[in-house]
Amino acid sequence: MTNAMKFIHLTDTHVIGGDRLLYGANPARRLSRAVDSIIKDHADAAFVIVTGDMTHWGDADAYAAFAHEIRRLPMPVHLMVGNHDDGDAFKHTFPEAPRDPSGFVQFTFETPHHKAICLDTKLQGTHAGGYCTERLAWLKQQLEHSDEPVLLFMHHPPFPVGIQAMDNIMMQDVEPFHDVIAPHKHRIQHLFFGHVHRPIFGNWRGVSFSCMRGLNHQVALDLNPETTNVPGDLAQPAYGVVLLCEDLVVAHMCEFADTSPRFSLAAPEGEDNRAYQLNMRHEGFTDL
Repeated sequence: MTNAMKFIHLTDTHVIGGDRLLYGANPARRLSRAVDSIIKDHADAAFVIVTGDMTHWGDADAYAAFAHEIRRLPMPVHLMVGNHDDGDAFKHTFPEAPRDPSGFVQFTFETPHHKAICLDTKLQGTHAGGYCTERLAWLKQQLEHSDEPVLLFMHHPPFPVGIQAMDNIMMQDVEPFHDVIAPHKHRIQHLFFGHVHRPIFGNWRGVSFSCMRGLNHQVALDLNPETTNVPGDLAQPAYGVVLLCEDLVVAHMCEFADTSPRFSLAAPEGEDNRAYQLNMRHEGFTDL
């Protein structure tokens, strides 16, 4: 894939101000480590896209802390809003952020082979997502404006993922949304979303999709339909590393804070293998 373009999919950073903890973790510090990792290992990325929930409470201090870290990145950064974001505070911190004619944080940009369409699914007064007639009209216009292959980016998924508490707050306007994209699905190469704080991959009515973990707290895998509260855990934070060609989209998950040992899978044998295992234990690795 020598001709592939690389970009970074970052989501659900949930930054709070004042170097405080959230669910026992420090989201600003985790964002800082993610930025360090991107600069060190993926400085050749064409852009970074953040699919919403930049902050947890939408306050000015949190956006200032988020901006302090995200502006260290050397490549273009595209910012999207989620249910935890506040439109006014976001606009104050990032006045240059593009919006559609109705004021929603929706925009497009070009990649070498695709048109990226970024959607605003924030629904005021609820953590669920929405997509009103004004936004639908904008999306329809973007899809009809050209015949390029499309990448869709959004915060809320427009389908259930099997975790009931999160399915309750998915994007609510599913059928009107699908009616708009249906005539163009042959051009939609992939749909990227956040909100669910889990690595999820699949296909929805013919459209492939992927979701990445957040940087602070995660949503645990609980498929019991009677679970009403969102199940959380502190699994490794991660971001997506996406390789993009004209006819291929590959999404990798990068657990940038993982400290488990790396080694060649050309396994040593005999005495060498015993010495190798002793060395692994010395490095702090223990088997389950």
